[in-house]
Amino acid sequence: MPRNTREITADDIMGLADFEQIRAEKREENLLRKRFRRLSVGPHVTVYFESWDTMWLQVQEMLRIEKGGEEQLVDELAAYNPMIPNGDELTCTLMFEVEDPARRDLLLNQLGGVIDHIHIVVDGEKIGAVPEQDVDRESASGKASAVLFLHFAFTAEQKARFRDTVNQILFQIDHPAYGHAAIMGEEMRAELSRDFG
Repeated sequence: MPRNTREITADDIMGLADFEQIRAEKREENLLRKRFRRLSVGPHVTVYFESWDTMWLQVQEMLRIEKGGEEQLVDELAAYNPMIPNGDELTCTLMFEVEDPARRDLLLNQLGGVIDHIHIVVDGEKIGAVPEQDVDRESASGKASAVLFLHFAFTAEQKARFRDTVNQILFQIDHPAYGHAAIMGEEMRAELSRDFG
């Protein structure tokens, strides 16, 4: 599987019967990988940093569930390929997780414009989140989406500082209705550094 191309192609996708034989193993691998790609930011946010492998599994799982064949595959590749880091960025799925629907709606209604308040902070320098372009991130009333697909573009200097364990790296949300940050540990930084070219 040519992960270094940073794109999943139809040739990378297994038939349903073949995938079924290795599905349990791939899901277990993904769970282990996510251990170093998952970050809790405050009480209600979980961030999952994406990769070629996580997106490949997502495409395989969607095909397994919906059984839409080649037509569906075209749509899945168009949806998930943009979330594979391009070598100069980190990508993530950010979820606001509140079990009670009324409390969740209350929080999301207070989080208008939250995209402008999400950063990775590298040694004190903020790298702002950029949303995936084809996904609505806020309703007309200003209610934030419970799931955000985000890109963080890094310069060569910022990538070098990210890799240097002397520097502190934070994932920060500084919205007035949700102000929290989490430190990225060394294991997470080592894993995410693999996403850079």
